Amino acid sequence: MTDYVVEGRGITRDYVTSGGLFGAAKTVRALKGIDFAVERGKTLAVVGESGCGKSTLARIITLIDPATSGQLLIEGKPVDIAKGGLTREMRSAVQIVFQNPYGSLNPRQKVGEVLTEPLRLRGGVPSADRRRRAMAMLERVGLKPEHYNRFPHMFSGGQRQRIAIARALMLNPALLVLDEPVSALDLSVQAQVLNLLKDLQDEFGLTYVFISHDLSVVRYLADRVMVLWNGTVVEEGTRDALFSAPQHDYTRKLFAATPEADLDAIRARVERRRLERTAG
Repeated sequence: MTDYVVEGRGITRDYVTSGGLFGAAKTVRALKGIDFAVERGKTLAVVGESGCGKSTLARIITLIDPATSGQLLIEGKPVDIAKGGLTREMRSAVQIVFQNPYGSLNPRQKVGEVLTEPLRLRGGVPSADRRRRAMAMLERVGLKPEHYNRFPHMFSGGQRQRIAIARALMLNPALLVLDEPVSALDLSVQAQVLNLLKDLQDEFGLTYVFISHDLSVVRYLADRVMVLWNGTVVEEGTRDALFSAPQHDYTRKLFAATPEADLDAIRARVERRRLERTAG
């Protein structure tokens, strides 16, 4: 039996828009019956143009917004935030890393506070243990112990995203939703963060839902790819099958219209710079 961390069955999401001064209110269906499932330890990439429903789906999966209809299951258990009753364990099971590392961290909190706050809010973890776990997580994402007492503005964009990833992992989530996590970073930093995400997935057995418009990044990180268009799934399959022989006309147009960065070249450049620093 396949072990799915997250499943969606017939997920819809409606928004009511104002009709203006004289018009009637209208209902817009942003998601139109989405079905998906993500195996434990795997990555599902959700791709599509702006406005296709990617971010709406991400907000439902991360329990920020409720679905209008359909069923969401986290580790086999139905979850409906519209009806309430979410436990701390359910909230802890799903975490998100946002696109903008500059806006996702509280500028008034030191890094140590950023990392220990989730443990403090959940309760049951002594202060000394919270600090110990935060220091260990800093090291695991490639930062240093002295960074614990610094503020977010003292870091580069790539370092801030590492802090955001570390914060998301503090509660040992089963599922991590990555909403365009490298699109705001320089190309030379993107490969470093992507390699980190791969290493963390292997080490902790993490499951990812990866929201992206960058197909080169998707090709590097994803196991399966789901293509959204106008709130519907037009194609879904393994990464290799989708990239080698896309079946839907929209998928072919999307692939043809999207410029791709050469991640192999980026990684080679990063490694070359590392060797130059070591030699110097």
